[in-house]
Amino acid sequence: MSDVDTTSDINKLKMHAQAKYFVAFNQFHEKIGPQRIKKLLAYFHNLQNAWKAPESELLNAGLEENIVTELCAQRITIDPDKKLEELKPHGIDVITILDENYPKLLKEIYDPPPILYVRGHFLPQDEKALAIVGTRMPTPYGQQAASHLAGQIAQAGLTIVSGLARGIDTLAHLAALQNKTRTVAVVGSGIDEATIYPPSNRKLAQQISENGAVVSEYPIGCPALKHHFHARNRVISGLSLGALIIEAKEKSGALITARHALEQNREVFGLPGPIYSQTSAGPNNLIKMGAKLVSSTQDILEELNLKNLTEQIQIRQILPDNQEEAKILQILSDEPTHIDKIINDTKLDTATVNATLSLMEMKGKIKNLGGMNYVIAR
Repeated sequence: MSDVDTTSDINKLKMHAQAKYFVAFNQFHEKIGPQRIKKLLAYFHNLQNAWKAPESELLNAGLEENIVTELCAQRITIDPDKKLEELKPHGIDVITILDENYPKLLKEIYDPPPILYVRGHFLPQDEKALAIVGTRMPTPYGQQAASHLAGQIAQAGLTIVSGLARGIDTLAHLAALQNKTRTVAVVGSGIDEATIYPPSNRKLAQQISENGAVVSEYPIGCPALKHHFHARNRVISGLSLGALIIEAKEKSGALITARHALEQNREVFGLPGPIYSQTSAGPNNLIKMGAKLVSSTQDILEELNLKNLTEQIQIRQILPDNQEEAKILQILSDEPTHIDKIINDTKLDTATVNATLSLMEMKGKIKNLGGMNYVIAR
């Protein structure tokens, strides 16, 4: 049995006896969220008593009359045992706020989710985590920075937390996977394959679940609604020691994550960018307001008091497999180089350069940033 399977089984064994009632109440997540669940737990001491309580007692617990009326009318159609059983075919575990393995950092925030649906598993080492978020449409600069910084953060031993969105989020998750390190994706939908958002990242979600965790506070079948992402962002920052913003417009969801991080007393980091770039306006403004300017991974580790982890960052030496690769590697660096320059400087013919670049990219030695611009992979 693999380590992942073993850990998953442990999570299941530790599932709280009240888990099915958390799942049942979560069917009303739009009306009964973290604060109302907190009221119910305070009054009834457990959710089993709350689920079976008459209207009068639910009102005494502090729920509003319209919510109580709706709950009592609909709960007779919900079987908590069946709702819990429905998760098994999807390989989904449940962690409640009463469980020992509920993430410690997340539990510290003002409104932690009462329930987490998890594909994959959490490990104690995930307490050392960094959130990396940003625009869905990064520039070549943002792509390069995201892959480079996330890769080094992963090599340093931190878990990378992000939101599975296209763009910066995807690059951050991929950097962890490429380094065979842990990553956690927090989504604003159900985590069953049919509803996970975005659909284009279903395969990535599966890879993440095998090397970390895909997490949501929303039940299976729940669509990705706009207001879910605002709530999702507090979980991304809540699971992390700090949040790094890589390219975001002046009004961006990534900046909501930064705001949550500040409210949660977490560190906020910004990648500076050109003053004429709209996608750099967000992090540039954060830096003006006091966020830590990031020009290297050491800036992050030092601010988080994790200096000892800098020793674990090893820049991989990339060796050529043949004479053509050797010539190309002499030309490439961390700065984007266009294929025309590579052809000109190496004196190789166009077909040979194209074929060699393709093979080198497949081997993970270089990266194509788009527009036929290449850099060395780090």
